[in-house]
Amino acid sequence: MARLARVEVFAADEIAVVHVMNRTVRRCFLFGSDEVTGRNYDHRKQWLDDLLVQLAKYFAIDLLSSAILSNHFHLLLRSRPDAVKQFSDTDVAWRWLMLCPRQRDSQRQPIEPTEFEIKRIVNNPEKLATIRSRLSDISWWMRLLSQHIAQRANKEDGQTGKFFQARYRAVRMLDEAAIAACSAYIDLNPIRAGLARSIDTSDYTSAQKRARDLQVKAIATIIESAAAQAATAATEIPSESTQPAPTRPDYSRHLSPIDLQESTQTPGPDLHVAGDRCSNKGFLPMSTEKYLKLLEWTASQIVCDRYHKTESTPPEVDSFLNQLGLNESTWCGLVRDFRRLFSLVAGKPHLIAAYQPARKAQSTPPRHRHRARLQLRELFSRLCNLEAKNLQPTPLHTL
Repeated sequence: MARLARVEVFAADEIAVVHVMNRTVRRCFLFGSDEVTGRNYDHRKQWLDDLLVQLAKYFAIDLLSSAILSNHFHLLLRSRPDAVKQFSDTDVAWRWLMLCPRQRDSQRQPIEPTEFEIKRIVNNPEKLATIRSRLSDISWWMRLLSQHIAQRANKEDGQTGKFFQARYRAVRMLDEAAIAACSAYIDLNPIRAGLARSIDTSDYTSAQKRARDLQVKAIATIIESAAAQAATAATEIPSESTQPAPTRPDYSRHLSPIDLQESTQTPGPDLHVAGDRCSNKGFLPMSTEKYLKLLEWTASQIVCDRYHKTESTPPEVDSFLNQLGLNESTWCGLVRDFRRLFSLVAGKPHLIAAYQPARKAQSTPPRHRHRARLQLRELFSRLCNLEAKNLQPTPLHTL
């Protein structure tokens, strides 16, 4: 059976939230410690992490969540064609030349393009339009990411051929419940696999980066508060406290914020002024603190489920799940088995059955009909407190 074209699920000219995953050839641990060969490739995780920072800076794509493991990686991306429309022609050319530089320095960082190179693109309207479309294309994000890592790893090993076993796997999110569950599934991957016991020890995950930023922010707040109290009391404090607060590392500067802030956020693309990421738009109606608490509770539930234990649900978690139209068991089932429950599109069963790509919405009959898997239908059939109003299509506020 022929594979379904990516454009049948998502396209560069529409805003879409997509979960992508790619695995190394033969599932070998080419990003971690390989027991067969006795070699350690953990440094390649840093390669991939550094490249994600670079791609998030130049693409018109929001990086929502990420996790890098020993033989595969997960990303949750949101294409932003509305943002790329705000880029000037010169900015489009500059971004592309930084993504595909003609020269790199000794640290493998792209060298700034010359004015001649930029104008050669700007003065070619057809090429400029093509590049503008590519900047919001998730397929081009994955192409540059996978190609760069594969070439660099093959060069290090003195090998040729495929590094990743197949084309990347992509699943489009259809509602907020799917986005939240997918993000939690990605961030909790090391814990689910037994490689980490907490978010703090889940290396190379977006959750760990967000947690570190909160810790640094809390320490900076304590230092500032102590300095303010000392100044008010006009007393001398120890020399260690008089030192200026350390510069915030900002581990998650390239990641999209969690909080959507629909009531207060600037309407429109809301581009990131500093240029570390595409925009300041969040993707969930909750703060970073509450999201991390949700992850901790979910991890405890998944672990407790193995030993037939129970744990009370925090009020904020219960409120969030009610907002999504889910209960505790359904939520944990989605996070635990997300990859098995969804193939091309993810969401509640009635949304999957009704989904058609925007470019094919007018065609009759549709070229491809999506069906919810049996396990997913059974999972949602156990929702005893689902009311009739929850059966209506849930608006995708995060787009």
